[in-house]
Amino acid sequence: MIFLELFWTYFKIGLFNFGGGYAMLSLIQHEVVVKQGWISSQEFTDIVAISQMTPGPIGINSATYVGYAAVQNAGYASGWAMFGSLLATISVCLPSFVLVLMISCCFERFRRNKYVEAAFLGLRPATVGLIAAAALMLMNAENFIDWKSLLLCGAAFFATWRLKWHPILVILLAALAGIMVY
Repeated sequence: MIFLELFWTYFKIGLFNFGGGYAMLSLIQHEVVVKQGWISSQEFTDIVAISQMTPGPIGINSATYVGYAAVQNAGYASGWAMFGSLLATISVCLPSFVLVLMISCCFERFRRNKYVEAAFLGLRPATVGLIAAAALMLMNAENFIDWKSLLLCGAAFFATWRLKWHPILVILLAALAGIMVY
């Protein structure tokens, strides 16, 4: 049943997510594109782009979209597809909510514990690795078809990293460049 699969898939994604939405992109892509086949690779790339430009965390935004698309693609009416959006969104948030609630009760007591500190030291570089994997995953044929795409990617990277331009400005300028060039 699609609703149970949707709940369990996004519950697992929420449970094993460390480091925020960008770190979970490779896990989301594996679960919803490769394993479940609910959306295509192109749709996933579009979801990432839209999720970055809309308010809210990328993981929650993508869960909302995928929940809708998965249920609709399974042949259900749009009302059930909206329920799928809600279910996926709650499912991805539920593990974090429960874990943060549990940790907040005990954090002060264990904050200076050497095992807790060591665990966080191990999670930090792993999170950077997951974000790097997500970036590499998005470098596919749909995003880098020609030299214009590569040039736009390099310009956005340089403007954000070196010139310290605000990401919203970079997004707006990239959209304008896309309109002018393509």
